[in-house]
Amino acid sequence: MSDFVHLHCHTEFSLLDGAIRVGDLARKAKDLGMPAAAITDHGNLFGTAYFYSACKDVGIPPIIGCEVYVTRDHTDKTSDFARVRHHLILLAQNPEGYRNLMHLVSRSWLDGFHYKPRIDKKMLVGHTDGLVALSACVAGELPRTLLGTNKLITGGGTFDDAIAIAKEYSALFPERFYLEVQANTLPEQALVNQRILELADATKLPLVATNDCHYLNADDVEAHDILLCIQTQAKVDDAKRFRFDARDLYYKSEEEMRAGLDGVPREAMENTVKIADQCCHLEIQLHAPPYHFPVYDLPEGMTLASEFCRMAREGLEKRLEKHPHKDTINPQEYRDRLEMELKVICDMGFPGYFLIVQDYINWAKNNGIPVGPGRGSAAGSVAAWALRITSIDPLPNKLFFERFLNVERVSMPDIDVDFCEDRRLEVLDYVTRKYGKDKVSQIAAFGKMKAKAVVKDVGRAMGIPFNETTRIAKMIPADLKMTLQKALNTVPELAEEYKTKPEVKKLIDISLRLEGLTRHASTHAAGVVVSDKPMEEYLPLFAGRKGEQIAAFDMKFVEKVGLVKFDFLGLRTMTVISNAVKNIVLQGKEAPDMENLSTDDPNVYDLLSRGDTDGVFQLESTGMRKYLRMLKPSGFEDLVAMLALYRPGPLNSGMVDEFIKRKHGEIEVSYPLPELEPCLKDTYGVIVYQEQVMQIAQITAKYTLGGADLLRRAMGKKKAEEMAKQRDIFLKGASERGVAKETANEIFDLMEKFAEYGFNKAHSAAYAYITYGTAYLKYYFKVEFMAALLSSEIGNQDKILSYIAACRDMNIEVLPPNVQISLRAFTPNKDSIVYGLGGVKNVGDEAINEIVRAREEEGPYKSLLDLCLRVNLRKVTKRVLESLIKGGACDCFGVSRAGMLASLDTVVARAQKKQKEKNSAQISLLAFTPSVETTPMPGIGFPCEEQDTPEWDDDQKLAFEKDSLGFYLTSHPLQPFRRDMQRLGLATLEEIAELGKGSVKTGVLVTSVKEFITRKGDKMAFVQVEDLTGHAEVTIFPKTYAAIKETLHAERPLIELVGTIDAKDDDDFDEESDEESAAKEIKLLCDSARPLIEACMNSDHPVVFPYPVTCLGDADIQEFKAILEKHKGTSAVQIQFELNKRNCIMELGPRWRVQASPQLNKDMDAWAKARLSLRQ
Repeated sequence: MSDFVHLHCHTEFSLLDGAIRVGDLARKAKDLGMPAAAITDHGNLFGTAYFYSACKDVGIPPIIGCEVYVTRDHTDKTSDFARVRHHLILLAQNPEGYRNLMHLVSRSWLDGFHYKPRIDKKMLVGHTDGLVALSACVAGELPRTLLGTNKLITGGGTFDDAIAIAKEYSALFPERFYLEVQANTLPEQALVNQRILELADATKLPLVATNDCHYLNADDVEAHDILLCIQTQAKVDDAKRFRFDARDLYYKSEEEMRAGLDGVPREAMENTVKIADQCCHLEIQLHAPPYHFPVYDLPEGMTLASEFCRMAREGLEKRLEKHPHKDTINPQEYRDRLEMELKVICDMGFPGYFLIVQDYINWAKNNGIPVGPGRGSAAGSVAAWALRITSIDPLPNKLFFERFLNVERVSMPDIDVDFCEDRRLEVLDYVTRKYGKDKVSQIAAFGKMKAKAVVKDVGRAMGIPFNETTRIAKMIPADLKMTLQKALNTVPELAEEYKTKPEVKKLIDISLRLEGLTRHASTHAAGVVVSDKPMEEYLPLFAGRKGEQIAAFDMKFVEKVGLVKFDFLGLRTMTVISNAVKNIVLQGKEAPDMENLSTDDPNVYDLLSRGDTDGVFQLESTGMRKYLRMLKPSGFEDLVAMLALYRPGPLNSGMVDEFIKRKHGEIEVSYPLPELEPCLKDTYGVIVYQEQVMQIAQITAKYTLGGADLLRRAMGKKKAEEMAKQRDIFLKGASERGVAKETANEIFDLMEKFAEYGFNKAHSAAYAYITYGTAYLKYYFKVEFMAALLSSEIGNQDKILSYIAACRDMNIEVLPPNVQISLRAFTPNKDSIVYGLGGVKNVGDEAINEIVRAREEEGPYKSLLDLCLRVNLRKVTKRVLESLIKGGACDCFGVSRAGMLASLDTVVARAQKKQKEKNSAQISLLAFTPSVETTPMPGIGFPCEEQDTPEWDDDQKLAFEKDSLGFYLTSHPLQPFRRDMQRLGLATLEEIAELGKGSVKTGVLVTSVKEFITRKGDKMAFVQVEDLTGHAEVTIFPKTYAAIKETLHAERPLIELVGTIDAKDDDDFDEESDEESAAKEIKLLCDSARPLIEACMNSDHPVVFPYPVTCLGDADIQEFKAILEKHKGTSAVQIQFELNKRNCIMELGPRWRVQASPQLNKDMDAWAKARLSLRQ
């Protein structure tokens, strides 16, 4: 056994400063024979639970500590001394010490943070019991005073000052304060050690030996130096960068420590063991139960169980009364199921959990905050449905309570809740107010240095050119579980470069040492913990960027501490649904009850079967639309199944295709046993859900649903030993049911195969309810729904572009913004949508609020001058007015945009002058004369030549409109080509974004071309393009650029582009990102391009026109023929029409072939519009 313990160690949780993995630290201490291991990270306790667990795993006692920052006054954030802070090591001896340590570290973040988390000596008073203190490294208060560099002391400090400070700490930590001597080669360390020894003689304080470890092994020094460069965003060669001037801050053996402390009394080494013996018996709760439930306020005389049961029973009766099928359901079946659930929940001790969850969900619903129908397995609970926690009826959807709570596998319930994204924080504020700020906390999430990112970081620090580092990083597959070692093993070209290029080898070797280290601490996207006592009594806290209180342990360890976790997720779709319902009411229509929709409307399924799913929750992707058209869902079960199946596993295995073919009778539906038909009928004999695996085990082999849930979990984990055990149980139960062994084995194999892909039906059903709701709104209230959808994407121009194109397809006109009627959001106006002012560039919320306020108070604006007179021009600035004019928001004044823009300086000057006169304290004689009201002049507002200025030409007008709105609203140059682009099979940029890789052909508008000269002197270009659905960046290399340069520089170039998707380099993938809002950046490599008109006219693909079946009169047909004659050419014509509710296509004879062009499409559209208007 070693006679030394390292008591000053910085792990990876000293973020980008320490390079020791906690598991490696525990193993190293064990290998060196040390009696304990300690963690003392800079200013935080992030690594505590990981380190504690790692030490327990290898069988070495852990010592929990922290190197805190001590300043003069932790509340001072302004004086010259605010950034002066000294290091101090604190180690917990016992539970009281650990609580004090958590308190001090938590307060240093929540009350004392200023660049770093800080405490002061006043904070230490009353909070030092159970703590050992060490004087720290050369950045400690005593070493700095001994060196004369203590900025808190005039002149830097003297030996007498050091004695006084030492006595101060000794009083705070009686018989528990030690003077550190360190065995490293920092330039000032030898002098500090010498003076520390002198101080020990003068004060009789004990010594302790440490090494300020920052990396594990001696040969990690270079990797650690690179880590410091990453932290400070410096390069290794930078002369003035932050660096450690010692190369031996590693985890030394006892012998190495003794050699480094020659001349230091033996007691310094011996005291490490003495301190370790005092501190290594600390036990931390990292197991649950027990749970620390927050205190729920109960009515007098009620217990948690009795109140829970009362509310659930009453809630169920209300649900049954409002049930859309109340005349056909069996109420007793619901009541029996509820009683079963209540017993299990009460027996497991969880009624308090349900009461807390229902409380904040019902508070949200009662305060108009939209709440999702449920997430995950909680949707399988009738009790949750009765309490309004979930909104989906579990019984008709065959959802099992045992999938949620299993009496045979006791674990904390986990109810995740989707709230309206805009108002999620209101619910969190309510919970904070109800239970107390000190008892509610968000949860930490720790980002790691992943394979691609670490290569880029290390390359940058090493000074390797960016392009070279990116080239190496792109060789690493874009897989979330990818590691550098796995990439070296599976990517031959990377392995070859590693073997043959020394610079690449060094880059990879250093990256391997740093890969996986903790990079930063952030906040979990949804997790919240609530406790019965102040949170810092259970775990340490830290402050987020906005000062919010965050538990310093991650999700896994927060639960192990026994704290109760709740997930508050923000789902934009809930905001869309809520706003759509509000729009319906504003339009004077009766709003549907979205929580009690019947899910059997054939019109909704017809919409889905057409793939008309822009804005429909989870069904917008090109791939999903394709499968919907193939599946043609006819009921809610089909929708639930499609959401469950549309994942990589089932898609790649062929399950989806088989499911669709079985539905349409192309493959015979069969069942492994006739008794399994009720279980598998809804999915045509295919095992789609985890619940079906459970039900098959119950029917075939006499499993309880609880036991079947254990089987499902075992299958998911694929543990051979457990699976063999479960197979024996299954075969035995099947035999007792009279099922042949061979058949039973086949069924077990089938379950095992599908368990790999099986999805949680409860989650799929809950989300299918949201999907159905959005589709229902789109079908019956399309204008109101699309307005809400557009409003939800303000700020995301690609999405707005795409949804406006969808509105055109739905014959919904999106009107330009209008200062007379527009609000911030897009708003419905009868059968049209008015563009929201929030979607106009440079127009912020302050300006919008001012425009709307003045309009609502005094009525419509009479002129541009009237607008400027009535608003605060400090909020509605000239820049705002320019954007409004260019975007068409002032067209209501009846003057050309060109005229308004030309007059704007004069208008603003007049308005400012009049406002100044109005506000002036001087009273002129004219003020006493009777005022004569003059009728305001319309248009600009006063006689001027700009009143009659002609409008810009179309190109200029559209260019300004794009400048203001971010895209062409009134007429996109590609709009006339839409039909031809579909005919030519050109993918949209939105579709290309979903593909992710491969060759593509698309039709786009070139918006900018930037030329670059290569090292060889050739010209290449980076080109920005857009279509009706999005934007992309295209790289064009010299040879291709030379061939198509003229095409790209044409006036408003519309091109057919053939290229390859430049695989997205997603090293910065954020696991916490919101999928709904993640914008996909599209990058393409161009292979060739030609004018789009040329591609249209040279193609012999048939031209398809929708033909209104009402236009069958002679005059209709003659006009139609005349258009075909006018555009005679070589492309066949097909007409598309609806007959007996079926889509039909008929090809016309050879004499009617045409020359495809945008003009042909315009003529056809004008004909159809004119003929239809005659019939209205």
